[in-house]
Amino acid sequence: MLLVLGLAGAAPANPSKEQLARWLKQFPKADSDGDGVLTREEAAAYRARAQGGGTKGRRGPPRSFEVHPGWQEDRFPGDAVCYQSPERIKEIYAKVLGPGRNPVTSFPKSADGALRIVGTGHSFMAPGYKVLPKICEAAGFRQPLHLHLGGGMTGSARFKWEQENGIFQFEGKPRPKLLASIANAQWEAMMWGPYFLDRPEYYRCWIEFCLKYNPEMKFYLSDAWPQVEQLDEIPESEEELTATIITRMGREKHEAYCRIAGILNEEFPDKVFILPTCDAMVLAAQYYHRGELPGVEGINRAIGGKKRSLWSDRLGHLGPGLDRLEGYVFYATLYRRSPELISDRIAFGGSGEFPGARLDRVFREIAWKAVVAHPLSGVRDEDGDGRADDAP
Repeated sequence: MLLVLGLAGAAPANPSKEQLARWLKQFPKADSDGDGVLTREEAAAYRARAQGGGTKGRRGPPRSFEVHPGWQEDRFPGDAVCYQSPERIKEIYAKVLGPGRNPVTSFPKSADGALRIVGTGHSFMAPGYKVLPKICEAAGFRQPLHLHLGGGMTGSARFKWEQENGIFQFEGKPRPKLLASIANAQWEAMMWGPYFLDRPEYYRCWIEFCLKYNPEMKFYLSDAWPQVEQLDEIPESEEELTATIITRMGREKHEAYCRIAGILNEEFPDKVFILPTCDAMVLAAQYYHRGELPGVEGINRAIGGKKRSLWSDRLGHLGPGLDRLEGYVFYATLYRRSPELISDRIAFGGSGEFPGARLDRVFREIAWKAVVAHPLSGVRDEDGDGRADDAP
């Protein structure tokens, strides 16, 4: 009975590995990806289902949902776009677009080191995607970027793979926006945003397809950031959102996506990296609690009511100005150098009143700290010069 209460009732927000192992024996169905390891997110999702929908007052995208059983098969359906020739994939997307529109996006190889990037994502990735080209322009080059985005689940790697291939829920309705360009043009990198109950196979399919046509590509997965809905109860005041609590929530995200990236790197050595947005936001919260984020007034606007907060709502969308921090993490991980080295003014737009120059400098500092400290970012800076130690 204690185990039932522990998982289906008021489970601790940060269960130990031993607790998770015990729960797995008692509730094997909680292991949604069937890999024999129960993660904290899987336990939380199972608890939400057992409670009939989760904690009172929670809103936003679903955290537990049915995934088509075809993901358990060795192959996707035979008519999946990924199995077609490059020319056929181009034809399929040309039909979707209609006359007069080019189904293939391509960019010439850059002489200044810019990476040609394809990507998926949702509203957690959109701020960083929006400012990354502005950051790169100030750094001296243009950022080639080709994206297929959606809101919530519709921007997840799994959803976009089904949609692009015309399989499962999209049977007979393929929309290969990225697949057509990946198969018919050259690219150096792909980026993804994470989603609830992610599995390695949702990314493996993209990696295999990309490497078939662009063998040197590398892959970057954002690990998002802490969300108050990780907690058993939504806090009534920001006093409950201590640096310790936020650090603990961040560790849960960190571990979940390190695990996925680790599995993928065993199959594709030195190909998969983490964009450590989670660690950056944890650092930002720690800076805030020390009074070192000039102009930032709160942690979460939905709880504290302050407009200039780190997060704007319970789901965890970024507050004003935090798009810069996410963009700096993207830049630092992809280009393996600190945004602190950018001397030219970055044309973010807006009045310039907030975030001001002081806060912008702190964001750059935080981004580089998060990137060089993360074990799966692929970036180290032992000599402290703001560039990856193994950079040419």
